[in-house]
Amino acid sequence: MPYYPMMVQLRQKHCLVVGGGQIAERKIGSLIAAGADDVTVVSPSVTDMIIAWERSGQVMIHHRPFEPADVQAAVIVIVATNDSAVNLAVYNACLPHQWINIVDRPDLCSFTVPSLVERGDLQIAISTGGHNPGLAKKLRRQLEQWIGPEYEAYTLFLGEMRRQVRALDLHEKDKRAILSELLDDRFLHWTKTGETRRRDQEAELLLTKRKSKNNRS
Repeated sequence: MPYYPMMVQLRQKHCLVVGGGQIAERKIGSLIAAGADDVTVVSPSVTDMIIAWERSGQVMIHHRPFEPADVQAAVIVIVATNDSAVNLAVYNACLPHQWINIVDRPDLCSFTVPSLVERGDLQIAISTGGHNPGLAKKLRRQLEQWIGPEYEAYTLFLGEMRRQVRALDLHEKDKRAILSELLDDRFLHWTKTGETRRRDQEAELLLTKRKSKNNRS
């Protein structure tokens, strides 16, 4: 069954993680990094990192085995245990409207977690539908070499320029033309080489020329 790709905002969404080992730790870390602020962990034992997150108020831990009632308020459920009976019990406790991911059981998942290339606000997700995570990781490594750390600053630059362009009193076609020109590789090159002053000056010159042309017409 194909999946519908989407980016999810997790603030004020109750997330449940069943399991407390290294895999669960990675899953919890990714939730926290994505802004999740309501994360509950259920497991008889947990890693030191998960305990540290509890002490800092980032997660709540129930140091006990899973109970079906644990899923009642959850929007997102992630199961990261090596006990197939527990995995199946969590799956059976969830309702159809709840989003559940069981590590290494794509047949029981209503969503999968892609391999990510992240450069600030830029996120590139790679998914094989949960059937070949090794391939997804391989492709991620290849993309990380192609899309370097300069893309974080470049994305911020483009975002700021887009806000400025959208505020201009120009025809939509002129705004699209400016935004298209800003995607030229020279702006990325100047970002990568640290020539941000030249980049910003060229961008401002581009806006000025377009405004002048519009005023003459």
